[in-house]
Amino acid sequence: MLRKDEKSSDKATTAHNIIGKGTTLRGDLETYGNLGIEGKVVGNIKTKSKIAVGQSSLVDGNITAQNAEVAGEVKGTIEVNEVLILKPSAVIHGDIITNKLVVESGAKFNGGCKMGVSMGEIKIGETTGNKQNGAVSGKQKAPTAG
Repeated sequence: MLRKDEKSSDKATTAHNIIGKGTTLRGDLETYGNLGIEGKVVGNIKTKSKIAVGQSSLVDGNITAQNAEVAGEVKGTIEVNEVLILKPSAVIHGDIITNKLVVESGAKFNGGCKMGVSMGEIKIGETTGNKQNGAVSGKQKAPTAG
């Protein structure tokens, strides 16, 4: 646990966070460490490490990560600095911006894709409302009826 006089730093990447099956989290989530999702997240997710979206999971929001492996459903933009892996059970409704992409047989992807893009450093604790980095725009989140 951090004391008040300690500041969180990039060294905090040893943290492992899990959103368990049957759990619903509403709101934005930011972490320096690895993140595993088996439940449902309604909000944007940002990690300076790896995110693993499990087969039973749903993310209704944008994902920004250093590396990512998706086996569940994502409704939003996925931005990955290094490698994004789409497992056979993955269903993506949104744009992908990544340096490298691995799509395994059976994965479903509906959206635009921009590869070979360097997004720069992932900033935790800062708003990124104007961040586009020349990426596909206009599809921040899956459209809703109404």
